[in-house]
Amino acid sequence: MAPERPRGADANKPVIEAPIGVSRGTDSSALPTPRSSGLYAAVDLGTNSCRMLVAQPKGTQFTVVDSFSKTVQLGAGLEASGKLSRASMNRTLQALRICQKKIDQHGVTRMRLVATEACRRAKNAREFMRQVRRETGLYVEIIAAEEEARLAVISCAPLVNTSTEQLLVVDIGGGSTELVWVDISGVVPEKRPRSIMQLHLGFKSQPLDGAKVVDWISVPLGVATLKDQFQDVEDDGARFALMSWFFEENLHSFAPYNAAQSRSGFQIIGTSGTVTTVAASYLNLRRYDRAKVDGLQMTSDQIDFVIRDYLALGPEGRRTDPRIGRDRHTLIMSGAAILQALMRVWPTDRLSVADRGLREGLLYAQMSADGVLEDGPFE
Repeated sequence: MAPERPRGADANKPVIEAPIGVSRGTDSSALPTPRSSGLYAAVDLGTNSCRMLVAQPKGTQFTVVDSFSKTVQLGAGLEASGKLSRASMNRTLQALRICQKKIDQHGVTRMRLVATEACRRAKNAREFMRQVRRETGLYVEIIAAEEEARLAVISCAPLVNTSTEQLLVVDIGGGSTELVWVDISGVVPEKRPRSIMQLHLGFKSQPLDGAKVVDWISVPLGVATLKDQFQDVEDDGARFALMSWFFEENLHSFAPYNAAQSRSGFQIIGTSGTVTTVAASYLNLRRYDRAKVDGLQMTSDQIDFVIRDYLALGPEGRRTDPRIGRDRHTLIMSGAAILQALMRVWPTDRLSVADRGLREGLLYAQMSADGVLEDGPFE
């Protein structure tokens, strides 16, 4: 399966309009203006999970007031049928009803709800979005891959080191993996994190002295879709090796993959359930602690140690390992295969772990657009 490079994927090519039904997402004029509670909500409807945050602006950051996360497996069976199944849509509707109740309880009037790869690919996605609107009153946008990548990048802005000159942000999702290469070598060091936030306006909206998107790509292989590709391989180790090799093969058209890069000033930030689970396993956390995981630096050797441990455990051992969790044990090896491939081919032996993603990106973008944050999401 070839990587997706839609709608302006190459950093130096003109932008092509998104197809009908897929939102470019920068126009929020249809949304209500902030009032009442002053709270914001963001919902990320992915291939595997439905996640929501309710937050209140506070200084240069925001404070999370409420959150919700539920495994819905919206993309189950999509690879074979090309459609969202009735069972997966029912599970998703149940989760979205909970989101709707929380939004009402908190009096939220400023919100953005987005759907990603599963809904981009499913033939019946727009029909399902209309059903969601009828039954919950919620408007969920199907966003293009470029916006998904952009939201992931700006959510990670606070984790960018001032010494970083070349940045790779990796978002491993359920149905796709987004990689964004950003050159910030021309930015004054203390302004580098802030320059990343400016990308919320678009990968083409880059000031001359700001962050430059060298290239980006959306590979239509995430933890769920990659697992489905190799589910007929019985041997656990062989399946893992094939998944890692196959993902690397799909990176061939990504420009930085074929260019020699200096190890100096290079940073990878990984944001996904896979990355945070690997970090929690390395820390031996039997109960997840975001404060210990978000911002953690891991070396390639440490990541490999965790992955070898996963392989030694086998499917049954992973199922009962409290560090992995029952919601993720069937997907952790496909995610680990992606992570290992990336660490193998990029010129650094360290990864910054980000427990943040589309929801945080949605909140930062909304709050920044409304001018309710003090100088962006930076301390």
